Amino acid sequence: MNKENKLIPGLPSGFEDRWGKKLILKKKLINIIEANFVKFGFGALETPSFEISENIGSFLADDDSNPMSDVFSFKDGEKNITLRYDLSSPLARFVAQNNQELPLPYKRYQMGDVWRNEKAGNARYRSFLQCDADIVGNVNPAQANAELCNLIASTLLACGLKKDQFVINISNRKIVQGLIEDLKISDDKKIKVMRAIDKLDKPGFGLRGVEDLLKEERVDASGAVTKGANLTDDQASQIINFLKVKDLKELKENLKNPLSQEGIKELEELLEIVSYGDYLDQIKTNFTIVRGLAYYDGFCVETNLNFKTTNNKGKEVDIGSICSGGQYNKLISRFKGVDIPGTGMSIGVDRLLFAMMQLDQIEVDEKKPVIICVMDEKYLKNYYEILKVLRDNNINSEIFLDSKKNLGKQLTYANKKQCPIAVICGENEFKDNTITLKNLLGVKGENNQLTFPKEDLINEIKKFI
Repeated sequence: MNKENKLIPGLPSGFEDRWGKKLILKKKLINIIEANFVKFGFGALETPSFEISENIGSFLADDDSNPMSDVFSFKDGEKNITLRYDLSSPLARFVAQNNQELPLPYKRYQMGDVWRNEKAGNARYRSFLQCDADIVGNVNPAQANAELCNLIASTLLACGLKKDQFVINISNRKIVQGLIEDLKISDDKKIKVMRAIDKLDKPGFGLRGVEDLLKEERVDASGAVTKGANLTDDQASQIINFLKVKDLKELKENLKNPLSQEGIKELEELLEIVSYGDYLDQIKTNFTIVRGLAYYDGFCVETNLNFKTTNNKGKEVDIGSICSGGQYNKLISRFKGVDIPGTGMSIGVDRLLFAMMQLDQIEVDEKKPVIICVMDEKYLKNYYEILKVLRDNNINSEIFLDSKKNLGKQLTYANKKQCPIAVICGENEFKDNTITLKNLLGVKGENNQLTFPKEDLINEIKKFI
């Protein structure tokens, strides 16, 4: 290939390679989350990355004329298929397909990548790992939703966050839906109103940004225009006044719509059950939480961090919710012959990882290998004997793979890889039946090398790792 035709390595926007400490921490978080899900009685499920497009639909797009604009879809013979954009829609399809065999209520957890064709940046990715827990079936909603709140708090604390570092914001969509009914907002505008309200706490919005979206249009800092819901000034004003209310008791006195009162009552019952456990202090009501996905119709939850994060340029950024979800009573009923309600939550692992890397609160043991240097090719068999002893004793280890490289280059490799110890044995060691170790993490200038009888190899190495 000519130099001019050589490829330039790079990734599309919104995708990221992970390796080293970051990937080890991610795997540690996944293991912690999974163990906690299992502790709470959830069973595992795996579904394919692709689903038939019409089966999962698209509940993301703001553009009604192009409802699949925020997902990755492809033609597959006679059908269209879509990369899953969340794990709830595939769950709905799975339950509808297998409901006769499933125990109800069905408590499932699932971990998997999802894909969204949306603007990336500040810990917002177009491909990211979600860890979901859902409860499907006719249950006491207050108990099920309280269980999810407890699960969120317990899991995030197990991941290493402290109690003052996150807050679980809860609301109920019925509260806003009742207000929308009273304001006689037409059906074609309802979802736009919901999405406008949901953006209140998003970076760059606030009450003014929401008001713009409730009315004609919003123009952001870049000049991009988003069409609004075209409400009247009075309708928009009443919604803005509602968003200023923070107290559940005050809301109960002000909103008399039966649907709003139903949502308020459900929140009160949820908080009552949460009070029986350990995590009530982690939870607060926030009536602006309505969730952007259209299939939610009751309880809603978003978990936010109480500390600042910065991007790779050192600029402070708001990464948004790290765990969110809600109640969906009609998502499964889209399928013929099945009408089962559900509720669930989802942890955005890559967003959580972004924050945890900055906190540096979790100890990550990378378990770097011991390196066996090859001093002389004629002793290659002896080096492999040492390697076998190390690996048989569950000590991470490797042998340098190019005997023609000098010791300096082998140690440069070991240091770059952050190996803790190098085994350096030559003719004298093999003649005397000894082993020489070099402590590669020792203080420069000190004597970091020792020689000892071969039979002491494992005991001596364990002093360093």
